[in-house]
Amino acid sequence: MKPIRVAELVAAVGGELLRGEPEALLSAVGTDSRSVEPGMLFLPIAGERFDGHDYIDKALDAGAAGCLCARVPETLRPDKFYVRVADTLLAYKALAAWYRARFDIPVVQVTGSVGKTTTKEMIASVLSQRFQTLKTEANYNNEIGTPMTLLRLDDGCEAAVIETGMDRAGQIRYLGEMVKPTIAVITNIGDMHIEYLGSREGIFRAKCEIFENLAPDGLAVLNGDDELLRRVSLPQTVVTVGTGEGCTLRISGVEDRGVDGVSCDVTGARARYALRIPAPGAHMVYPAATAATVGEALGLSAEEIERGVAAYEPAGARMRVVKLSGGRRLLDDCYNAGPQSMRAALEVLARSGGRRIAVLGDMAELGALTEKAHREIGTLSRELGLDGVIAIGAKAKDIAAASGGQWFASVEEAMGAVREAFAPETSLLVKASHSMHFERITQELTKES
Repeated sequence: MKPIRVAELVAAVGGELLRGEPEALLSAVGTDSRSVEPGMLFLPIAGERFDGHDYIDKALDAGAAGCLCARVPETLRPDKFYVRVADTLLAYKALAAWYRARFDIPVVQVTGSVGKTTTKEMIASVLSQRFQTLKTEANYNNEIGTPMTLLRLDDGCEAAVIETGMDRAGQIRYLGEMVKPTIAVITNIGDMHIEYLGSREGIFRAKCEIFENLAPDGLAVLNGDDELLRRVSLPQTVVTVGTGEGCTLRISGVEDRGVDGVSCDVTGARARYALRIPAPGAHMVYPAATAATVGEALGLSAEEIERGVAAYEPAGARMRVVKLSGGRRLLDDCYNAGPQSMRAALEVLARSGGRRIAVLGDMAELGALTEKAHREIGTLSRELGLDGVIAIGAKAKDIAAASGGQWFASVEEAMGAVREAFAPETSLLVKASHSMHFERITQELTKES
């Protein structure tokens, strides 16, 4: 972060300086009193289970230079600064928006129902071949994580890739008001969060809020094989990526090599790119082609784009292939799940070697689609000829019923069957919504091996 003066902070957030030196410099911003750095601004957030205002003194004791506060402490220390605001979360947003405006660099904002993090990582891998690129770490893609990322910009940054998530209407607009993208990316429109948004049309409208803050001379990169995204019309330049004939950038020559990855050709406006993607699943051609499109728009060479795609590494538990003793392969895709990503993961498993076992859990936030979606995943598991299905969770009972697999109410109850199924020469997929905490399964299996 570039240092900012307390006076600039006060102006950016529309606050009132209660105590402190206006010309003092801030070197960082933090919301967690447990990770305070000297010279940091402590920004207390009021959450459902705690209120950061209760930790102001702890943060100041640890070296924070001062704080924002909507609830003013009873005692103001003479060696610290205090800025009063109406709402600290909105002040965080205002500060991040003001700070981002100081940087005249390409900023890519990524959203979508499935594949946001993968696409963000792929774009960042490509852009990093030429630019010093800031990216959203892990999946810090909400009202707290997005300003945290933007405030990490400094004079060394030449590009940024910001992932933004949502579970309700208005959220992408809120985040976009900070990000102010020069390139907007939507990966697809799926069923995740349909419980809150009512329909795919509702999800589509919420995702399209990304365009409200796109630069007037900006670029939109969309999945051209998604029937809803094909309808987008903007005054800015729109590029579609996909296998269909109407796509601006065409994907062709897809070669699925199972757990060893996938290859494809992408024909762009300037060149044809031979992309070799070191991650399994034919669906990976979309984030790779999207990254190639962004790279081409920002002037990267074919060699840089191809090298960046080949250098991609998955973030966290997103189809991470772990090779273990006895020819066992753990397909760790347990970070999250929706019908589209569950289907893609099962297709990867079906093309894997040895015995093929799926450990599947509940898919959350599907509303009225819940029972149908879980039964369809169970039916697909049976049609793919898998060697076994272990379903875990109340909703996943429908997966077990449709697949003829085993069912358990909890991870703890299922672990015996999972260990027994993960025999030598077995490929085992672990996938569920994040709320199921299936990382406990992968941690146990890798620890035991």
